Amino acid sequence: MTDIQAIADRVEIEALRGEFTDAGMMHDHDRFASLFTHDGAWRMPHIPAEFVGRGEIRAAIERLQDHWEYFVQTVHPGTIRIEGDTAAGRAHVTEFGRMRDGSSHLNHSLYHDRYRRTPSGWKFTERVYEVRYLDTTPLAGSAPRTVPGSVREP
Repeated sequence: MTDIQAIADRVEIEALRGEFTDAGMMHDHDRFASLFTHDGAWRMPHIPAEFVGRGEIRAAIERLQDHWEYFVQTVHPGTIRIEGDTAAGRAHVTEFGRMRDGSSHLNHSLYHDRYRRTPSGWKFTERVYEVRYLDTTPLAGSAPRTVPGSVREP
């Protein structure tokens, strides 16, 4: 592998992680599921929950989002170790939001990832979510109501 290829792989994997957050924030369930290999897994041991395959992952994100009044996720770069057509890495996550039942949630977490190069680019083969800090103090803010036509798509 050339240095240029290693750089390109890292950029593509970072883009994949960015797409995950964007698809989730935009409620684009089909795109969210497409970021995983067909046999990929999304695991959240603290709940506990495990979703395997694009169909289960798509259904899970849609179902989970139905519980949120609002939700914000920010992902920060972590590590990436590339070994040919597979890779492993970690992404650092900050999330907050309020559930429809009125409870609040603020956390700092990690995603422990495994990736595979596919004909359509890098995909997740596994994302395991690890909460490192959790605060359930009620959030004082709220999500502003948007005016139709005021939000632009990229």
